[in-house]
Amino acid sequence: MNLSKKRIGIVGARGHTGTELIRLIAAHPALELAFVSSRELDGQRVDAHVAEYRGELRYSAPAHEALPQLGADVVVLALPNGKAAACVEAFDKAGVDPVIVDLSADYRFDQRWYYGLPELTRDTWRGERRISNPGCYATAMQLSIAPLKDVLAAPPVCFGVSGYSGAGTTPSDKNDPEKLRDNLMPYALTGHMHEKEASRHLGVPVEFMPHVAPHFRGLTVTSSLYLARKMSREEVMQRFHHAYGREPLVNVVDEAPWVSRIAHRHHAEIGGFAVAADGKRVVIVATLDNLLKGAATQVMQNINRAIGVAETTAIPLP
Repeated sequence: MNLSKKRIGIVGARGHTGTELIRLIAAHPALELAFVSSRELDGQRVDAHVAEYRGELRYSAPAHEALPQLGADVVVLALPNGKAAACVEAFDKAGVDPVIVDLSADYRFDQRWYYGLPELTRDTWRGERRISNPGCYATAMQLSIAPLKDVLAAPPVCFGVSGYSGAGTTPSDKNDPEKLRDNLMPYALTGHMHEKEASRHLGVPVEFMPHVAPHFRGLTVTSSLYLARKMSREEVMQRFHHAYGREPLVNVVDEAPWVSRIAHRHHAEIGGFAVAADGKRVVIVATLDNLLKGAATQVMQNINRAIGVAETTAIPLP
């Protein structure tokens, strides 16, 4: 064992995001797995499920109260919404203070937690050890809207379509390939958690209409933005290039990006930039892999910052 490495544990590692995170950790020079918890896979070897991992570690199912004794410097909570607090409370009661990154929505509205959308919140980093990872749709929406936030004339309207991996591994209509075949399934057309999240962190109301499609991974968000003043396409694109030109995990492209081209890739793409004839409305398309830049990759960005290594360490760049 390399004693200079930080030990990392994953709680709820059976899901799609947990698997992607293990792949990233396996390639990371400064991290090693301390534990991976999954009740369903308890006792099974990790390398039997994630080929990229090399080691003897097995999945386990520790009680929440036992987590602080497992020796992790970093803990990722990959649990359903509403389940993170019990784990956080266990660390607090034990007086153990690892870096904790929560993938659920539980702390995205809690000002005591750092909201880790690096491209938009990097400047507010103050060495926090409790990090709330943004939602996948919320990431795409915020990246699409932020460069024009100061010239909006009305709430942005966002139409989203995600692959069914975004619905998790618990069986439901939204991740049933047979029900999704030749179908586009709308859901939560008002009040979606990511609508609330994007609105909160942008500081402007956002309207969002999500759908699930038959493909497995990757999402696209098409946003219609009404502007308070006339803008040319060139001026709009200039704003996005200025905002993201130096961001390694956000690509600004001319044409509207295709979701099929973003699967298994770690960056977001933003393009299209269709401006209405009067110059006061622009339509922008963003794509990202919901399991990577929408989840595991962004977790890794946040962990890297927290442990003091380069933000893109172990993340394959475009």
